[in-house]
Amino acid sequence: MAQQFPPQKQERQPGKEHVMDPIPQFINPNYKPADKLRGKVALVTGGDSGIGRAVVIYFAKEGATIAFTYVKGREDKDAVDTLKLINEAKTGDSQDPLAVPTDLGYDENCKKVVDEVVGKYGRIDILVNNAAEQYTSKSVEEIDEKWLDRVFRTNIYSHFFLTRHALKHMKEGSSIICTTSVNAYKGNTTLIDYTSTKGAIVSFIRALALQLADKNIRVNGVAPGPVWTPLIPSSFHEEKTSKFGSECPMNRAGQPYEIAPSFVFLACEDSSYYTGQVLHPNGGMIVNA
Repeated sequence: MAQQFPPQKQERQPGKEHVMDPIPQFINPNYKPADKLRGKVALVTGGDSGIGRAVVIYFAKEGATIAFTYVKGREDKDAVDTLKLINEAKTGDSQDPLAVPTDLGYDENCKKVVDEVVGKYGRIDILVNNAAEQYTSKSVEEIDEKWLDRVFRTNIYSHFFLTRHALKHMKEGSSIICTTSVNAYKGNTTLIDYTSTKGAIVSFIRALALQLADKNIRVNGVAPGPVWTPLIPSSFHEEKTSKFGSECPMNRAGQPYEIAPSFVFLACEDSSYYTGQVLHPNGGMIVNA
């Protein structure tokens, strides 16, 4: 497989976007917004970097008021940079953005996030469950209870916690969007715990969509393929990072700006007949969706 990126490794998660080489591309300069989310309030977890950063910027360009979460201490600079980018992208009638530091793996923290967002903006129209972490393992025997609990708390418990608190403040026509992964469909030998959480997210989407259909609150998901985000250098060794994305039929990793339009579509009225569905921007990988 050919080299895609300079070899690099970050020792801890969450990864830092501002030290990556190259910096992920979070906006397509040719993107033409059309006020698709004007007047909406969106809460996006993990919105400081990677796919989350692209999503909040695109949402802001479409007129939404933005709140996002990040991990205090590790992602402070990325969060500040993203706040600046949102302020540059937002339209005149949207409110100032809000960045909330938290650990989403615990119910009380998720409630505090929702309460802060609702306290500032009065409601939530769009909830994007996006934050995730992943660690490689050579065997399932390496994955102990502490490790498993941490990954499941961030990747799927948070979806339950945030959704149950946010629903109290969501009205008919609201949208919930969850980030899953191509790994939920094809599997991954070195990411078995991460892949399991992403499969759980697919089932969560399908079941919750049925539960909320009579309330006209739509629940959908996005299953990206390999995308150049801070999760990559903070998960893999230098050689694997350098070749990341080569396995795709398109022979490259995606950029966050190539994923964000799927979230815009699912958040706006263009997708009014979509619920319980997952979109697959994955570089040409064929999945049984």
